[in-house]
Amino acid sequence: MSFTNAPVTRTLVVGLVGSSIAASLLDIKHYFYISIGTHILRYHQLWRVLAYQLCYLNSSEVLFGAMALYNMRTIEQRWGSRKYASFILVTALFTSIVPPLILTAFLRPLSFGVLDFLPAGPTPIIFAILAQYHAMIPHMYKYKVALATGPPTGQDSAALTFSDKSTKYMMAGQLAMSQFPGSLLGAVVGWLVGYAWRNEALPGVLTRWRVPGWVVGMRGQKTNAEFENMRRRLESEGASTGTASGIQQQQAGPTEGNNRRRTMGQQLIDEVRGAF
Repeated sequence: MSFTNAPVTRTLVVGLVGSSIAASLLDIKHYFYISIGTHILRYHQLWRVLAYQLCYLNSSEVLFGAMALYNMRTIEQRWGSRKYASFILVTALFTSIVPPLILTAFLRPLSFGVLDFLPAGPTPIIFAILAQYHAMIPHMYKYKVALATGPPTGQDSAALTFSDKSTKYMMAGQLAMSQFPGSLLGAVVGWLVGYAWRNEALPGVLTRWRVPGWVVGMRGQKTNAEFENMRRRLESEGASTGTASGIQQQQAGPTEGNNRRRTMGQQLIDEVRGAF
């Protein structure tokens, strides 16, 4: 139960908690949500589409968001940090643009301005990760919660079936419904973007793109240089050892050198010839 082999997840959790606390302490919470009519259409503050997923604005969302990211760290452990970081960045690009665009172009006009609010927080990114978790991680066990207080009467008795993954879905569901309907819109878009990535429905250049290795702490070039230096050192040591062995054979004399170079079959033939 740690962040072993999950440095990107650790960065996301620490960054989410830290940015949320900083927004509260510095009294800048009003910069991280979007009101389409005021911020986008009137004042043209388009930078908000890049900022609204940086933090949550209340402690319960911070708690559930951090727990959800931590519990889905197995995706990074299976994919590797480089692929996982690439997925997060590509997902953040789509989830930053698509929900405000849908709200501006469709939902707000159809609702006569009622649906105008997009809450702060990385809920779309969390649901994109949840889509991968749902597809990749199998459940370990299932259990039932009875709906009646009496003893069970058979397999058809009223009960709800859950699995060990249900708690993860419940935490994500809490985030999706925390500031309905804006949070639900972000959750749906994030889930769809996650499945589009998995099914290669996004442009191939985005699904194949990877962040540089140094971003996630990989030292590929330095490691290759170290192996190259080691190989050269071993080759030079091998050459010097071979030279020393040749000098020793010359000093030992031709007879001993020939005996060392003869094979087992040649030695047996010489023994037979000596007998006759």
